[in-house]
Amino acid sequence: NIQNMRVAAVLFFCLSASPLLAAEVQGLPRIVDADTVYVGATKVRLNGVDAPETDQICLNSEGRDIACGIEAKNQLLKYSSDRPWRCTLTGSDRYGRSLGTCFVNGDDVSKWLVRNGWALAFRRYSTAYISDEDDARQRKVGLWSGAFIAPWDWRHRSVKTVVLGSLEVPTDAQRKLVAPLVSGSSPAPDCVIKGNLRRDQCIYHIPGGRFYERLQMQRSASRRWFCSEAEAEAAGCRKSKQ
Repeated sequence: NIQNMRVAAVLFFCLSASPLLAAEVQGLPRIVDADTVYVGATKVRLNGVDAPETDQICLNSEGRDIACGIEAKNQLLKYSSDRPWRCTLTGSDRYGRSLGTCFVNGDDVSKWLVRNGWALAFRRYSTAYISDEDDARQRKVGLWSGAFIAPWDWRHRSVKTVVLGSLEVPTDAQRKLVAPLVSGSSPAPDCVIKGNLRRDQCIYHIPGGRFYERLQMQRSASRRWFCSEAEAEAAGCRKSKQ
């Protein structure tokens, strides 16, 4: 009947149009953090994974603090090694970043990150890398060699936040990772941009800015350190009005 014909026509249009919706970008990446890069002018968020935030603190196998977000980024930089990436884009997120699956010499970058313990399978959105995460956990590589908080929990952490990692990690890992600290030092000397995460927005402040010195950087989910303005903007923040 006419109704069935209309439904069939709509389905045909959607199916035939879907290849056109996929886009591809290629080139040398500018790595913002371990799951966000620029390929040319395109800001790409790696699909299906979540890596530590740049200012995220984890514990190593000896129970000492490490800037695991920076370490994850550095490991990705080493892996990329000035090789070009090819990214297939499949949509965008609420921050305006293109969601993509990227490859280096045919190898899936997201898979490499998860399998080596520098990112987690973002199960809320994809099941593609769960087996790789299980493998990294069993081998205790990367983040799994110590104790850490899942990146999605780190962004909203509290005293009830679950700590993941190796069983050999000291029993005070929970206190070290989630308890508010007086110290608000940046995770690295060149990561000095301050982020203030309000209820409905994130504003970042650069050194010399009007409100920079006023913003106290206690370790909490409402404060973030960034290493570049590109990283702050990739996280959905806007620059403070001077």
